[in-house]
Amino acid sequence: MNRKLVILLSTVYVLFMAGLAIFFHINGQSFKSMVAIGGIVCGAIPLLLALLTKLQFNLPIVLSYLIFLVGSQYLGSIKGWYGLGWWDTIMHLISGAIIAFTAIALYERLIHRDAGNDISPWFVFLFTLSFAALGGVMWEIYEFSSDQFFGMTLQGGGNTDTMTDLIADVVGGLLIAIWAGVRTKVKLTSTNMHSA
Repeated sequence: MNRKLVILLSTVYVLFMAGLAIFFHINGQSFKSMVAIGGIVCGAIPLLLALLTKLQFNLPIVLSYLIFLVGSQYLGSIKGWYGLGWWDTIMHLISGAIIAFTAIALYERLIHRDAGNDISPWFVFLFTLSFAALGGVMWEIYEFSSDQFFGMTLQGGGNTDTMTDLIADVVGGLLIAIWAGVRTKVKLTSTNMHSA
């Protein structure tokens, strides 16, 4: 059921962005058209994962991701909410947290089950934080590349904008990484008490 819902929601978002891309292209609004094309690509990620791989993320992560895309691409870039100033920072804070939750989901699916009882909470913390930071860096590379190759202005604030975004990504990831590390420590303590 979750897989079908992920496919449905991702398809709706991709089609919505495709419609916007065509509409803005016809009306000569190239910036908004390019953002919408980016929306098609980003919205297709959970769709492709659901269709082409066995790797499935839980529904709250996919829903959070799609809500984030609406907030960043549609509300932020197309509707102009990034002009509010604080909207960009909020979006990066949220994206850092979402990427950190994705790291936890990946970790729990990819690690060998027998290793779960011996894993260090510090490793979980560092893995989660590093994954969130990497996600933030990859997004800034996307913004930089879009500005350089397509004449967009995603990094309108220059270095200050980039660093503020990265700090917000790391703070969002840090909060979830702390929670993940503590949760792992509690699980280990509980497992050790039951096995003693």
